[in-house]
Amino acid sequence: MATTFTVLADTESEAAADLQRICRALDLEPIGRPSVILGRGRWLARAEARPVGRQEQQRA
Repeated sequence: MATTFTVLADTESEAAADLQRICRALDLEPIGRPSVILGRGRWLARAEARPVGRQEQQRA
């Protein structure tokens, strides 16, 4: 299993924005849309490393 990076935020838009910032900085790819954590009212967004072939395409 690949390493997964996680953002936990108070709103969906904060989670999405912070995840995009991490993705740009670390060359990651989001895993779907942010999702609400039921019972907690917080939002979770995740990302993982881009597959090797896609990393090369991004650099070209």
